[in-house]
Amino acid sequence: MLPVPTPDTLSTLSVPPEAAGVRLDRWLAQSLPAFSRSRLQGLIAAGDVRLDGNVVSDCGHRLKPGQRIDLVVPPPVAAEPVAQAIPLVIVHEDADLIVIDKPAGLVVHPAAGHEDGTLVNALIAHCGESLSGIGGVRRPGIVHRLDKDTSGLIVVAKNDHAHQELSAQFADHGRTGPLERAYLAIVWGMPRRPHGTIDAPIDRSSRNREKMAVVPEGRGRHAVTHYEVLDTYPTGSTEPVASLVRCVLETGRTHQIRVHMAHIGHPLLGDRVYGSGFVTKAARLPEAPRQALAAMDRQALHATLLGFAHPGSGETLAFTADPPEDFARLQDNLAKL
Repeated sequence: MLPVPTPDTLSTLSVPPEAAGVRLDRWLAQSLPAFSRSRLQGLIAAGDVRLDGNVVSDCGHRLKPGQRIDLVVPPPVAAEPVAQAIPLVIVHEDADLIVIDKPAGLVVHPAAGHEDGTLVNALIAHCGESLSGIGGVRRPGIVHRLDKDTSGLIVVAKNDHAHQELSAQFADHGRTGPLERAYLAIVWGMPRRPHGTIDAPIDRSSRNREKMAVVPEGRGRHAVTHYEVLDTYPTGSTEPVASLVRCVLETGRTHQIRVHMAHIGHPLLGDRVYGSGFVTKAARLPEAPRQALAAMDRQALHATLLGFAHPGSGETLAFTADPPEDFARLQDNLAKL
């Protein structure tokens, strides 16, 4: 057993012959049992692990004998997020809740590799003591989430009653109430049908535990996405390069739209996780849309509609948000093809 690294100290490990081909995170977890594998994965994602002097961010990197691993353990952070003055685009706010148009790149709540600079940190600064704690000290007020690189509408509870009521609506997925969530996505190609329903269960990928995947019936969690093609690029083409699609969620699984659209052969533009097979296609785009996609540097996904019953009055509320500049620029350049 290797000695436990202390905060802010460097621990240098040498990969033995028997570790050849073993995943980086797995070998570190075996060599440093004082740390959980998830904790070590967080350190890797945060850039605190170097392999032969170079930062390695891939937890699944396969090791070679004789490689040197440098691990820096940062000092412990406070269990509770701190207030940070991060600008917010507030769509609606009252005594019970706040609706935010979240920019791409903003993490919703603190997690390994993202201990601060999150939406939660911004909300603590904005809402003060009123923020609900039912979601736990790390997720106060959060009743649903958006991926870091997905932009758009998210609602947060400001007190315990609102948190309970909103959480129940999201758990019900709109089956008995007015909850509605719609997204705009730009996908490669054009689905064979102009509108349809993808009903396919989702679970962790057996090949890569950091990814989600469609799995056979009887496994995973029930997941349903309804889609409608709104536009194609070039317009009128029999074989469009890309399409603008509106997706409505009937369930709310991790990466659901990204996984479902990739499953039917039309992954989102800019999605490095589920659309990696389309990198060559992106390189073949004309210069203007190619540059717009590169500048976007994320999946082309925006939460454009959010509707729910107000937890206090019961009134049905509905909010819309136009896509941000990077999404609109990509759309405009594709429309000129």
